[in-house]
Amino acid sequence: MTMPSHSTPSPTIRRPADGFGPLLRQWRRARGTSQLDLALTCATSQRHLSFLESGRARPSRGMVLQLAEALSVPLRHQNALLLAAGFAPAWEESRLEGVAMEPVRAAIAHMLAGQAPYPAILINRTYDLMQANEGAGKLLGFLLDAQAVADPSPNLVRLMLSPALRHLLVNFDEVAAWMIRRIRAEAMLTDPLGADPALLALLDDPAVAGLRPADLEQRPDSPTLYLRFAKDGVQLALFSVIAMLGTPLDAGLQDMRVELFYPADAATADWFRKE
Repeated sequence: MTMPSHSTPSPTIRRPADGFGPLLRQWRRARGTSQLDLALTCATSQRHLSFLESGRARPSRGMVLQLAEALSVPLRHQNALLLAAGFAPAWEESRLEGVAMEPVRAAIAHMLAGQAPYPAILINRTYDLMQANEGAGKLLGFLLDAQAVADPSPNLVRLMLSPALRHLLVNFDEVAAWMIRRIRAEAMLTDPLGADPALLALLDDPAVAGLRPADLEQRPDSPTLYLRFAKDGVQLALFSVIAMLGTPLDAGLQDMRVELFYPADAATADWFRKE
């Protein structure tokens, strides 16, 4: 199955109404870092940092980027910090099909093709399925009807937790609990208030909101989380490895990840190897 390569256009960036100081303080508190520790990391004084947070001092562009890096602020939010301080954004959010992305597209295509015959997918930060290799197409085609597979950009979370897959996913409660915990954790990492609206919207989706996994604190018995499917006498077990682009300098690239799926047993490996 070949899916179109695309990415969401960059939203219009506006200067945050709260200003730089309150926004910096939100990020510092979200990361559990004291003013003193952050000041030492950035080779400045606690007094100066306090003045920045209170608005009594104005940061340089370099200081904004240094503070953002120290706090592991995602690139899209680094742009927001820069705007709040009165500077132009530093990071682009390019579309994957753009000319500058040609080497990246080639690398992603190589990773997806190299995973054959096993599944591999490209997803963005909100788990939209952007590209998939033939192994992923084979799996989805086996599990779902033609209409579901024809969706050019399904959402991985909604798909995995949908009624269409629930009765085929043997360890549904385990997978659902893990995915919900993962989304909540990522929402805390990517938003200064721990409430990334784009991610949390997945949990509010009707297909997901009504789920109540038996135990959100349960942990898998295996070393990694397995996806265990059963249909028409066929049993498949898969686990995944997530790859992200190293040192991204583009907000769009920072949000992308390639998920490579591997068979957890010989029977699953044989099923994917068959024509």
